[in-house]
Amino acid sequence: MNHRKFQGLPSKEQVLEYIKSSDSTIGKREIAKHFRLKGQEKIALKALLKDMAEEGLIDGRKSAFHRMGGLPKVTVLRIVEIDEGEPVAIPETWQPDDATPPPRVRVIERKKQNALRTGDRILARTEEAGRGWIAHPMKKLPSAEGAILGVIELDGAGKPWLAPVDKKIRNSTPVSDIGNAEAGQLVLAESAGRSPRSGVKVTEVLGDPLAPRAFSLIAIHKYGIPHHFSDEVLAEATLAAKLPLSDEQRQDLRELPIIAIDPADARDHDDAIWAAPGKDGGYDAVVAIADVSHYVRPGGRLDREARRRGNSVYFPDRVVPMLPEVLSADVCSLKEGEDRAAMVCHMHISSTGTITSWEFRRAIVRIAHNIAYEDAQAAIDDGVASDDLQHLWEAWKLLSSARDDRDPLDLDLPERRVILDEQGKITEIAVRERLDAHRVVEDFMIAANVAAAKALESKASPVVYRIHEPPTREKLVALREYFDSLGKNLALGQVITPSLFNRMIKDIADDSEKALVMEAVLRSQTQAYYGPKNAGHFGLALGSYAHFTSPIRRYADLLVHRALVDSYGLEQPRPKEDLPPGTGLSDQDREDLTKITDAISLTERRAMEAERDTIDRYVAAWLSGRVGEVFDTRITGVQKFGFFATIVKLGGDGLVPVSSLGREYFHHDEATHALVGENSGQRYAVGDLLKLRLAEANPLTGALKFEPVDADGQPIEPRGSRPQGKARPHKDRQGKHQLGKRGRPGNIRHQGRKKR
Repeated sequence: MNHRKFQGLPSKEQVLEYIKSSDSTIGKREIAKHFRLKGQEKIALKALLKDMAEEGLIDGRKSAFHRMGGLPKVTVLRIVEIDEGEPVAIPETWQPDDATPPPRVRVIERKKQNALRTGDRILARTEEAGRGWIAHPMKKLPSAEGAILGVIELDGAGKPWLAPVDKKIRNSTPVSDIGNAEAGQLVLAESAGRSPRSGVKVTEVLGDPLAPRAFSLIAIHKYGIPHHFSDEVLAEATLAAKLPLSDEQRQDLRELPIIAIDPADARDHDDAIWAAPGKDGGYDAVVAIADVSHYVRPGGRLDREARRRGNSVYFPDRVVPMLPEVLSADVCSLKEGEDRAAMVCHMHISSTGTITSWEFRRAIVRIAHNIAYEDAQAAIDDGVASDDLQHLWEAWKLLSSARDDRDPLDLDLPERRVILDEQGKITEIAVRERLDAHRVVEDFMIAANVAAAKALESKASPVVYRIHEPPTREKLVALREYFDSLGKNLALGQVITPSLFNRMIKDIADDSEKALVMEAVLRSQTQAYYGPKNAGHFGLALGSYAHFTSPIRRYADLLVHRALVDSYGLEQPRPKEDLPPGTGLSDQDREDLTKITDAISLTERRAMEAERDTIDRYVAAWLSGRVGEVFDTRITGVQKFGFFATIVKLGGDGLVPVSSLGREYFHHDEATHALVGENSGQRYAVGDLLKLRLAEANPLTGALKFEPVDADGQPIEPRGSRPQGKARPHKDRQGKHQLGKRGRPGNIRHQGRKKR
């Protein structure tokens, strides 16, 4: 489009200058008003902004824009360092892929403002200054975490310092009151005063940071995950667990041989399935889900606590449940041979795999078998499966055929599994095997989730949708540039569908390249979330989707159950016990649905980050005894300061600093995502397979550091002179922390790194 045919339309440079100079959030409306655009000029502006986003000039969503690669004009920042008295912050949320570090922002404090300390959160206006960013605090925000988590270390003079366990925080903090803590112990601390010089005081000693169960404890405290139930909540849960299974409004399915297929180490069982041949070559099926709404009533203490938690959090060594164990691991869990309250979805699967009918009922079930995925798969493979299990597989083949026709996004990325012994020590870290048994359960659950969403829509009932929007224009532009570097083409003029990505992946023969492309496609995806307004599920290629099948561990599913209770008239008689009466949606639920879904979307992301951090710590702990070994790795990201690589088949991303690549200077080629040697032309590019020596593995932070090796497997001699704008190379002493300025311990991850 020739944008300039409209006389008042600004140039791209003018738009960029306006965005950069404005002190407030900028959207299309503000731009149109500033340049006094009217009528067709506003339509042309929309196209202009779209082109600018595609060219990588601006970033943002429909209502707010900022320069690509920059920060919003107003955003939340977290102080991570006090550098020579000046606070340094990073954005609290950072969307680019993990290989792109968040920008470090210098905070300009007002004279009358209380001094900021490490860990403080602020709402600030940001602006570019030279080649960096500065921020002007607008107000201080409440702490996102109740305490500061770290390890006590002593400097050469015996003075205690708190070394952070968060790899985003660079420096240690002085300890003014060590309490009963000793050097090397993991502690919780809080600020001792308003001034940064006041340091911190220890409030709780957590023990050995490398002891079994310590890694999950670090994540629990770091992310502020609630992990203790109050006496009042436990009392209500105990009372609810005694509720009788009334036959009123419940279908008796105890004679139906329903099977629960779960991981061998499952802590709870909230779903089970049954299928049998039906009419017209199809199958009749039942998906039975724990009836948590019978026990957790709206408005009670138990309900409020479940909403606050949002979901259960799963670590290798423990689970932090959404509900007390008397419910989550006992009364609600669908255990073999026990009568249980269930919400069931009756459905008919046609011979083409489509769900032609569904109905939701409350029922009493008695699970015929609890069976592990591996055992179910072995029974099928060995030809010794029961008729009931065989029927499930045959019905699944129909669902699988329909799934293939729908062609959802198929990213078969490996999942790391941490295996612990009875003492909680690591015995193995392996890639979880993907079996047909997993797909059987998954496809039945998806079918029931779709049925729940459509059933509620048909009855004009509120729906908590599981939403996965298509990739944004900005993400697709970045993905296209990445594909260009691999010699592949992604045309943005076409409709972007999961099938498009699947075809590109299937055309790649090399397994390592295929894994890279799948990871790149995954990074291009938007974050799934919960909401009351439907926007479809891009990844599953579904128009309507809700979560119905896991109410023991997800509050969203509990809300869907309550909506089904109302829609199908499944309310239970009022209990005699001192519990809230209803089991459907309360008026407060309906009024606050947007607020509730926003909150549980955040708790879900919190859980994902905590679980990922903990796995990283376990991987680093597993590798800490193998420092010095050479591994097969693959480059996953490239930056000016070095590149990131992951160990093939194991995972664990680590940094290779540019200073360790040799004596010559390396240029960063942004277009091809590569570092290129100035004299030799040696290239390190995303996707390259190479052997790297593990130089550091820090279990406390989960950080790894690699270094390249020569043909004999020996480390390459690092460049002696200081790279432009980069840290000086250094030698680490294994097991000891080198002292930074003023003789104090540095961050464990950044041993010997000096301030710039």
